[in-house]
Amino acid sequence: MDAKINWASLEKATPAWFSGAKFGLFFHWGPYSVPAFQNEWYSRNMYNTSLAQSRHHQETYGNLHDFGYKDFYPGMTGARFDPEEWADLAARAGARYAGPVTEHSDNFSMWDSKVNPINCVNYGPHRDVTGECAAAFRARGLKVLSTFHHQWLWGWFMSTDGEADVYLPENEKYYGPALPLETNRYLPYRMPDEAFCRTWRKKVEEVVEKYHPDALYFDSRTCIIREADRFATAQHYYNHCQNGIITYKQEDFPRSIGVFDLECGRFSAPKPYTWQSDDRLEDNITWCMVQQPKYKSGARIIHQLCDIVAKNGNLLLNVGPYADGSFHPDAVRSLEEVGRWLAQNGEAIYDTHPYRIAGEGPSIVEDANYDVEKLEKQLHTGDAADVHSGLLSDKDFRFTVKGDVLYCIAMGLPRSGQWAVQTLRRGAEPRPVASVQLIGQDAPLTFTQTDTALCIDPPAHPCSQPAYVLKLRFGA
Repeated sequence: MDAKINWASLEKATPAWFSGAKFGLFFHWGPYSVPAFQNEWYSRNMYNTSLAQSRHHQETYGNLHDFGYKDFYPGMTGARFDPEEWADLAARAGARYAGPVTEHSDNFSMWDSKVNPINCVNYGPHRDVTGECAAAFRARGLKVLSTFHHQWLWGWFMSTDGEADVYLPENEKYYGPALPLETNRYLPYRMPDEAFCRTWRKKVEEVVEKYHPDALYFDSRTCIIREADRFATAQHYYNHCQNGIITYKQEDFPRSIGVFDLECGRFSAPKPYTWQSDDRLEDNITWCMVQQPKYKSGARIIHQLCDIVAKNGNLLLNVGPYADGSFHPDAVRSLEEVGRWLAQNGEAIYDTHPYRIAGEGPSIVEDANYDVEKLEKQLHTGDAADVHSGLLSDKDFRFTVKGDVLYCIAMGLPRSGQWAVQTLRRGAEPRPVASVQLIGQDAPLTFTQTDTALCIDPPAHPCSQPAYVLKLRFGA
């Protein structure tokens, strides 16, 4: 790093609101939602003639000279986009912070931009998506998130077809200047020039000054932006939003100035710092709406959330709307299932802290991240890898703490007749367990604390839930 750049001056403790929020939502919505084919990298992959998305494009829409990515703009109508409904959905899901993708890799700004004429007010829905969402979310007490992926624009549209519309001089405003094809690599030989980095920075600064987002998310590859511009951007944000927080990937910013984000990631053990995993509700390998969409169950998201929170993390979950701005009913159902569970059990999630261990049980959760190796493979093949997070078993438990209460989250009803929590066996804590209550029921549960486990009898007729929260208090 440049010795003249004083990153230490931006050192920042994670705001309490972010550490306590635990669950957020974001929404991949853009012109890529119009073809809705395979994934949100369509705008890049359609120009690589060796890839399936390019073949699909030319078979469906015509050659890359006559029908380019810009020609999808009119199809992104936003005819059913209602920021109040988006805010209601986020609130019903139990999210504490939310926002649309502010700009993906495709140079289409989802705000009323004076820096970039290619935006959602001049094209597509002809509405200020970021501004309308920010107002609606704040009206419901949600913190506002802005996510930026636009460092990927450097080389994003360069095509193996020399006749593609990206090389026509009059289209530079849509795609950026023509660059060597190699600039679409993760770390190109020709790095972004001063003009590109300046525009990258001005876009972020414009959003900060217009909408004052509570959190800024930077996607991977931000490392290719000149350090001086990354520093100036972070400094500008913290000067304008003192209670805000930056999240970043890989080593794109110093650890001390923001929150580390793992894409589709997780840790095996609790961390002493707040971290975030951004993942998708989609059960296809996509972050945007696609043809024949599939979604993870609410139970699967709840188990993932419990695992992440037990390790001092937040889950930022994506769901992509249709090109008209509406959501698939199956996505809504899964989010509402998460929200119903949080409405009853949220005290074990929000504003909690890790226990001395995250949990116990037979399911193995290893460190995982969508790292540079996976990204480089995706750049080469066009196919994203998947990082799985499935349901935990009825013998798996996750722990969180709030004040003098220990929450033990059981991932199912015990098949053996009792929950047996080995972590809380007799003598494991200085004080014995005094009471156990199942959240959602008034009567305390019967338990015994033996040398091998805390054995808890479930209620006679428990309601079916994806996970059961046992609230434990200790005696003198």
